[in-house]
Amino acid sequence: MARAVIADDHPLFRAALKQALAETLSTDIEEAASFEQLLQVLDQQPQLELVLLDLSMPGNKGLTALTSLRSRYPDVLVVVVSANEQLAVIRQAMAFGASAYIPKSMPLAELQQAIHTVLAGDTWLPAHLTDAVRAETPSGAHDFAARLELLTPQQYRVLECLADGLLNKQIAYELNVQETTIKQHVSAILRKLEVTNRTQAGIIFKQMLSVPDDGEHS
Repeated sequence: MARAVIADDHPLFRAALKQALAETLSTDIEEAASFEQLLQVLDQQPQLELVLLDLSMPGNKGLTALTSLRSRYPDVLVVVVSANEQLAVIRQAMAFGASAYIPKSMPLAELQQAIHTVLAGDTWLPAHLTDAVRAETPSGAHDFAARLELLTPQQYRVLECLADGLLNKQIAYELNVQETTIKQHVSAILRKLEVTNRTQAGIIFKQMLSVPDDGEHS
């Protein structure tokens, strides 16, 4: 059975990554070309334990895919594999629960070593970036990440809707629940995130999970 899924919208990169992982994992490896497809694969195959996630794949905004995965599938390890090598992005990704951040420029041998490290229960960063990332990760990111972890998966989905500016009635329709249930979720979200209103919650969510544009699509 498959242990890992590669989530990237570039077929050639998925093929190269799949070949490198096959030598490391010795199991079947699933593929997903969008975040929606990734969620379908994870729902259909609960035995999966590792996701290799591209930050700029369709359906993802900044780090929302990462935090959504951490909320919905807390036992699944998420490794970010991205062409974006900005320190600020790497710091944020690690603060929000990534087990590793692997630049696409890294040799495949180092990628294999990173996967070994993650599956052994440790986190991994490129050696030349480790000190810089860990020394300057903003405390605000850690604080917000800790608060996000307090949300249930359904509350996280409600928060995503709040950030998109949806009203309670619209959120209830999207999630197929009663509007009173959404009101209860919103109250719990504000309390857990320690904010005073839904607008503030949505703004902070978007700001904390945004990824600076480095001018490329990976």
